[in-house]
Amino acid sequence: MTTRTRTYEFEGRVPDLGVMQSMSGIDYLRGIIRGDYPAAPISATLGFWPVDVAHGRAVFEGTPEPFIYNPLGVVHGGWAATILDSAMGCAVHTTLPAGKSYTTIDLAVSLVRAITTRTKRVRCEAQIVHAGGTIATAQARLIDETGQLLAHGTSTCLIMSPK
Repeated sequence: MTTRTRTYEFEGRVPDLGVMQSMSGIDYLRGIIRGDYPAAPISATLGFWPVDVAHGRAVFEGTPEPFIYNPLGVVHGGWAATILDSAMGCAVHTTLPAGKSYTTIDLAVSLVRAITTRTKRVRCEAQIVHAGGTIATAQARLIDETGQLLAHGTSTCLIMSPK
């Protein structure tokens, strides 16, 4: 049996909820991309990260690695679902004013092509479909470097106010 060891570094700073709630969602996310605020630890764990945000839009990139393979020798569908969920959630977050937060309440993912390490870097582009006072919906596409569709998804998020 051959074994591999994986070590990685992730952000040591803990998110400050007070700072996060004092800013609009888009300003906070731009701060994460600049490095002013800590990124979500799952980004380092799974090998994807936010690269761009605009109002109602978020873009993530990632690189599939063997440690996220399933027993069939391809990237586990949960990895694609997680990058899609992260990008769609951030697209929702870009529309929120200071003091508001969100949580995903529904996630649908369609995996249309196998992802392997040969796929190389992928890009997930998410955008808002509807941004209401209590519910927001988003959609996203996960594509390879040639623009070929790998997966797509939709999300419904609950918009929350502080208690």
